[in-house]
Amino acid sequence: MSSNGPDVVVMGRLSADIYPTQLRTALRDQRTFTRYAGGFAGNVSTGLARLEVSTAIVSKVGNDGHGEFIRDFLSGEGVDVRWLGIEHTLNTPVVFCEIWPPDRFPLLFYRTPTCPDWELRTSDFDLGAVADAPVLLASGTGLARENSRVAHTAALQQHRNTAIVDLDYRPSFWVNPDAYRDAIQAVLPRADIVVGNEDEVRAATGLDDPRKGIDRLRSLGPAVLILKRGGEGAVLFDKDQGLEVPPVRMEVVNGLGAGDAFLAAVTRGVLRGIELPTAVRQANWAGAFVASQIPCSEAMPFLKDLETAVPSAS
Repeated sequence: MSSNGPDVVVMGRLSADIYPTQLRTALRDQRTFTRYAGGFAGNVSTGLARLEVSTAIVSKVGNDGHGEFIRDFLSGEGVDVRWLGIEHTLNTPVVFCEIWPPDRFPLLFYRTPTCPDWELRTSDFDLGAVADAPVLLASGTGLARENSRVAHTAALQQHRNTAIVDLDYRPSFWVNPDAYRDAIQAVLPRADIVVGNEDEVRAATGLDDPRKGIDRLRSLGPAVLILKRGGEGAVLFDKDQGLEVPPVRMEVVNGLGAGDAFLAAVTRGVLRGIELPTAVRQANWAGAFVASQIPCSEAMPFLKDLETAVPSAS
């Protein structure tokens, strides 16, 4: 832990994930569900805490039972919630999903036209303390509304250490693809590492060729780009080289949350000075581990499991 605060600050989306207890069943036919803390920030901060990284979350929830549930869960996991604010005029968003293994997991979001985490302002957290954190994590979804976009941009502009941006493109959150492209490209000059999949690279650049898209994103400033390829592993672009990192094979139950586990493992590797190829191998395992289970946040692996599966010295 740094002497003045958390090692990692995670900004962004929070929700109560309402996940079905039955697989391969349409939402209209589901009768029973289980609630989990979710969203980019909820999942990644939980993943980091379980990897024994001192982590604080910057976000907002509603003044309701879902928000209280999320705060209690994150606190119980060891996440610092001092900057998890309460929005008194909006309810905590919920997300329903269907689970059709191995590759169809439709989501139904209740967060538009806006929600608490999109109303995040710089006055809701200590901008100076966030600027001092060794690692700052932000995502594309946090740029989808003006207040949150201003807060994210300010945090990235003032941050003095390593900034990691997850492209995190959700088409339904944006008025059109150009709005997302403009917003994400505006903050990438402040990013050191960018993480995303092929669809997100295309959305962020407007280029169909993933390699040209990667070159375009890296030309904006990030030194490292990590391309997630799901069941095909990942590609690490560092300096002028692209290194393919093979996948980890596990039976997929629910692919949701795998990318957040991936990001948590990569971030822990960066913070601990682990070589990037090894960190990405660990991230592939973490993503596969979460994809083999129904939950997202509650499926995040612990450090002992990660190190046993892919030792840092390998």
